[in-house]
Amino acid sequence: MKRTFSVVFILCMLALAGCSSEEWISLFDGETLKGWKASENAGSWKIEDGAIVTAGNRSHLFYDGDVMDHNFRNFEFSADVKTSPGANSGIYIHTEFQEEGWPAKGYECQVINSNPPTGEGGYVEHKMTGSIYAIRNIWKAPVPDDVWFNYRIRIQGKTIQTYINDMLAAEYTEPVEIYRPESMSGRLLGSGTFALQCQDPGSVVSYKNIKVKPLPDDLPTPGTPPDDLEFEKKLIDLASQNFPLIDLHTHLKGGMTEEQALEQARRYGYTYGLAVNCGIKMGFETDDSLKAYLDNHTHSPFTWHAMQAEGREWLELFSKESRDRFDYVFTDAMTWTNDKGKRMRLWIKEETEVGDPQDFMDQLTDQIVKIVSEEPIDIHVNPTYLPPEIADRYDELWTEERMDRVVAALAESGVALEINNRNRIPSPAFLKKAKEAGVKFTFGTNNAGANDLGRMDYCIEMIGELGLTSQDMWIPAK
Repeated sequence: MKRTFSVVFILCMLALAGCSSEEWISLFDGETLKGWKASENAGSWKIEDGAIVTAGNRSHLFYDGDVMDHNFRNFEFSADVKTSPGANSGIYIHTEFQEEGWPAKGYECQVINSNPPTGEGGYVEHKMTGSIYAIRNIWKAPVPDDVWFNYRIRIQGKTIQTYINDMLAAEYTEPVEIYRPESMSGRLLGSGTFALQCQDPGSVVSYKNIKVKPLPDDLPTPGTPPDDLEFEKKLIDLASQNFPLIDLHTHLKGGMTEEQALEQARRYGYTYGLAVNCGIKMGFETDDSLKAYLDNHTHSPFTWHAMQAEGREWLELFSKESRDRFDYVFTDAMTWTNDKGKRMRLWIKEETEVGDPQDFMDQLTDQIVKIVSEEPIDIHVNPTYLPPEIADRYDELWTEERMDRVVAALAESGVALEINNRNRIPSPAFLKKAKEAGVKFTFGTNNAGANDLGRMDYCIEMIGELGLTSQDMWIPAK
């Protein structure tokens, strides 16, 4: 009894002082739900093998115990989590007990690593584990189902950070002027307790080793808030609408590092696909060199890994075994041989022979149709690109007939069409034709280095102009 009294006394003093314990404090004894209070459908919670397990209809389990009088401001929270296939859950912070419904106060940190089967047009949750739900999302599951992983959340001042297996996943710092859709008005930092989510009977998720490390209330905000509040409003709206903000065409070259890409991803709530160039004079030129790279390469679980196939010889250079080790494959029509036998790379003036523009365009259109119809690719990138010599005649040279031929080939083959941010192509007119034909889209930058990755302005502009939804987008298999 004396020891119990001392612990409670110390915790009470810490709460009054707003100080850090500098130690992890357990919030779950592994055997009972003591210190936790369930909302509606309290029977949806059970304990199995030392873990709290979701097991029924919607319910939220709020921490209601003595630590900090269940009112936390700055802290680190940690739990080991395991998801079953198709399970959806979440961890709420700075929230408060609510008898029913989804908690209105505080932020949700998302827990989902795969989706259950859905019918045509059914809802697919794209905001994956590690997401600061509907604010800064992770669009690729960083861990598989049926495996224990550690989920850590840190709140300091106005900055939220989520960590999966000690890797920084998402980060967000509240600006002074905060925009939220009406349905999300309570997603703000302040103080409050934690809650675990039981979404539905099909979502079985286990939580164990649940603990907290309180931090001093007066710690400074470490992050940088967004400064372009108009753009921030667009990001928040799209994030809340489950629109996958994914750039599948980025490169680690020109000084660009993976960590710089991840930092940019966290800033805007994007997820990147990092591509390696494979082809003559473009990077890897042999299957052996590509296999050696793949055998020794480890990429972040928060990015996809892509093969950019270069030139029309790529199928002869690289085996299917090597291609299948990537998450997806894409190519463009910027490298091909004209009817005079000249191999051209269209972005290099010295290698490009335009001649009669109309004849060139007919050959280019033929090449694109053949590529998307015959080559085993997932995405056609840099689409409708024209050499600088004739680029200012884009609208004239991309006639209705030529656009229709390419769109028809894309629709028939099922190859996705990239909306390219760097070159702002294809044109809205071309994209509208593709949307009407049911073609799926991706976003891509094709950056040359660290200074031109950008923030997908043209892509986001096209979402509004075309009325795109998440169902119009192609996403690599999760």
